[in-house]
Amino acid sequence: MTTPRIGTVMWPMQSWPEAGELWRRAEDLGFRHAWVYDHIAWHGTTPWYDAYTTLAAAAAVTSRVRIGTLVTSPNFRHPVPAAHAIKTIDHVSGGRLSIGIGSGGTHRDSDAGVLGGGDWSPDERASRFAEWVGLLDRLLTEAETSYEGTYYTAREVVEEPGCVQRPRVPFVIAGNGPRGMRVAARHGTGWVTSGHAPGRRPQEVVRSRLDALHAACEAEGRRIGDLILMTGFSEEPWLESPGAFADLAGRYAELGITEIALHWPRPGTPFEADMKVFEAIAAEYGVGS
Repeated sequence: MTTPRIGTVMWPMQSWPEAGELWRRAEDLGFRHAWVYDHIAWHGTTPWYDAYTTLAAAAAVTSRVRIGTLVTSPNFRHPVPAAHAIKTIDHVSGGRLSIGIGSGGTHRDSDAGVLGGGDWSPDERASRFAEWVGLLDRLLTEAETSYEGTYYTAREVVEEPGCVQRPRVPFVIAGNGPRGMRVAARHGTGWVTSGHAPGRRPQEVVRSRLDALHAACEAEGRRIGDLILMTGFSEEPWLESPGAFADLAGRYAELGITEIALHWPRPGTPFEADMKVFEAIAAEYGVGS
């Protein structure tokens, strides 16, 4: 059994250059990957800076750490300009970009409904998500793409120069239901979950979701290598001490989790933690440990 690799989820709340210093620090601490949420705000919290612009800037001030979204929101991004930005950031980063993709937030104070129109039903949200991911895949791999879908359209979009990473940047898919699992199995290099479900033990939630994911992958004839757990959404004491982290990481590694994403400590929130513990975990389990 191998201890999962560790990364961190950053908060895009500081302006530059303060934010740049935090991204450099994440790299210096030894995290293998650093992620950012893609919202207009975080449940109404502002300032909240744009994820893709932040990643481009972070790519320019780091050299090793992988960067990406956890996760890109189809609520307010069309696949065509998203693909254009993704290719650009992949070039700026020298091929260190991964794109997490989910169905988007459901709250108007984060990103749902910000472009107007009626609320999407769960079925429409899942359908838009599947179409969004499929079209993005084509836009990043085909020489030229024209597409007329139910929700999205693309006309003679040229792929050149393409991504640094071939055939495209890795997709990390957030999907816990049957349709989301199928999208992950079809397009994902990675899969991400939080393990949170009201009234259920997080480890049992992850175990059952992994079983469903493996079944979906078997049906597609594919395998997903990076299985990411994003912590902080349950009462598990990930950042209580290095020992507590080691115990939990070992338990999830036994289930098959390969990556752990720890939120950067944020005072006054449920993600508050002792920065010394956070740094000690990075020193013990990060790159070079």
